[in-house]
This record gives sequence, C-alpha cells and structure tokens, in this order.
Amino acid sequence: MSRAYGAAVAGWMMVMLFGVTGCIGGGPLGQPVLIKRTQMHMGTLVTITSVAADRQTAYDAATAGFQEIHRLEQLLSTWIPTSELSRVNEAAGHAPVTVAPETMDVLAASLEIARLTEGRFNIVVGPAVQAWSVLDRQQIPTDSELSVIRPLTDLAALHLDRDRGTVFLARTGMQVDVGGIGKGFAADRAVIAMQRVGATAGVVALSGDMKTFGRLPGGAAFPFAIRHPRREGEVLAYVDLADEAISTAGDYERYFERDGVRYHHILDPSTLQPARDCQSVTVVAHDGTMADGLDTGIFVLGPRKGLEIVDRLPGVGAVIVDREGTVWVSSALRGKVRINEQRE
Repeated sequence: MSRAYGAAVAGWMMVMLFGVTGCIGGGPLGQPVLIKRTQMHMGTLVTITSVAADRQTAYDAATAGFQEIHRLEQLLSTWIPTSELSRVNEAAGHAPVTVAPETMDVLAASLEIARLTEGRFNIVVGPAVQAWSVLDRQQIPTDSELSVIRPLTDLAALHLDRDRGTVFLARTGMQVDVGGIGKGFAADRAVIAMQRVGATAGVVALSGDMKTFGRLPGGAAFPFAIRHPRREGEVLAYVDLADEAISTAGDYERYFERDGVRYHHILDPSTLQPARDCQSVTVVAHDGTMADGLDTGIFVLGPRKGLEIVDRLPGVGAVIVDREGTVWVSSALRGKVRINEQRE
C-alpha cells in the first residue's frame, strides 16, 4: 500500500550537490576528482557532474556525455528539420522511414510506457498540444477543433518494424514527438558514454530529468531536493540517489490562466484536455527513460491509479501531489523521501 501525506509537497527536481563547485577540483592525493560542467542541448540547460580517478578523465567523461546528448538530439529533435523524427513526421501517411537503432529504442520504450499507463503517455498527441498552444496563442480549442484532431493522436497508428528498422505514421498530419521521454533516454545514454571513458560516478541532468551513477567521493549518495509545485523557491522534500534516475512532470512550467482556471501542456489523450488530477508527479526509477515517460503517464492517470501501477513495478517509486495539494508517496520511497515539515 502507498501512503498520502496531508501537506502539499513535491515538484520539479533541482540537483543540490553540496560542496561542489562549477570548475575542476580535487581532493587529497589519490582521492577521486569531481567536476561539474554545463552546456545547452535539447533546448535546455544540461549539467553533467563527473567523478573519476583524475581530472583529465573526469573532464573527458563529461565531454563524452555532452557529445552523446548532442548526437541523440540530431536524431530525435523535431525542431531539427533533418532529424529522423522530423523525416518520420514529414512522411506521415505516405511511407515508412528507416531510423537508427537509438530512435527505434526510444520509440519502443514509449510504446511500452503507454501500455503500462493505459495509453495516458502518448507520443503522438502533438497536434492537440499545438492546438492548445499554451505558450504562444494561449487559446482554448473548441470541441469541434479537437474532434478533427483526435484521429491524429491515435497511438495505434504508429507502426514500428524492428526487423526492417522502419517507423511509419499511418495518417497524414500525424506527428511523433519524444519530448516527454527523450531527455531521460539521453541521460541514460550519456551515462554509458561517460562510463566508457572512465567516470566512476556522476549525474547527468537535463533540466528536471536526471540520472545518477555511483556515489560522491567519500561514499555519499547524490542529494536532491523536491520543489513545491505552487510555492516557487520552496523545498518541500529531499531524497538521496545512487544508480537511479529521477524525473518530474508538473502543471506549473508551461501554462496560462483564464477565469481562474489553469490550462497547462500535459494533456489527457482520452479527452485532449489538460489533465486535472495532479499538480506534479516525481518518479524515481533505475533508468531515466522509465522515469521520464512514467511521470507524464501517472500525471494523467491521477494518484490512486498511478500508485497502483508504480507499486507493481520493481525499483520504481513516485511522489505525487494531487490537485488538492495532498502528497502521496509510493511504497518503494517510503522512508527514503524526507518530507520537509516546515510551514509558513
């Protein structure tokens, strides 16, 4: 069973690597060296913390991580006209497109998470997201407009052929977008690249999607703080992670308000309306791909159904803030997540 806490907590994750600076540093002779570097990739700030036996290895490992993220961005970003997913979208309704194994992997993972969340995680819901346009036009689409769009959001019309290595969108106008899972996927692959170079520990953080491996010099896990979804700047929960990923979906980053109602970008694929049962969902899992995709699906499902799913998945936990501000903590994270009990 999962337990609900009565205070409103949880939200977007921010790494808090206490005692870590943004430049190369080292400890006593023979101790591991930790560095922290930041670059822009995938439309967001990417911070890589790298621990290795020496400075050069730590630096080179971080470089390898950034290079892998950049490489994946060229395959997966729909903002890049020549990317594989852009070509898949352009060929929608016409022909299958041959894609790299990495592209096939992230799409297959997306379909698996869609299955786990009863279709609430949907990587072809993009036409509806564009109709809402919460950051630009800030318009509320009519029911008739959404009814026209609905056939374009049918996940069953996305066909993957692993034997041929092709992807096909069956209807013209469909769009596939892995923005809800791609950063976690990239974090996983960046960690592998770093380990190949010689990093023994670190964190790859793409905004609120983070993957850890190993431990800090001295043996401590990496500390993270969970932000309140309604009170900017407040830390309301803490968790320490080693060899785990963490990701948050929330209604507070991209939204507009009209007549006292918040309209955000996380849509329920069954209604094409903003999901209403949660303020934020944080998922901890072994890999970033699972954490990144699952947080969105659970956000749409709501706390009770979401935690039922989480509690069935080995190594997966969640912290959910429902629409009333109540915080739900899954069985796997009970005793691991530390709720900040401070009150105003």
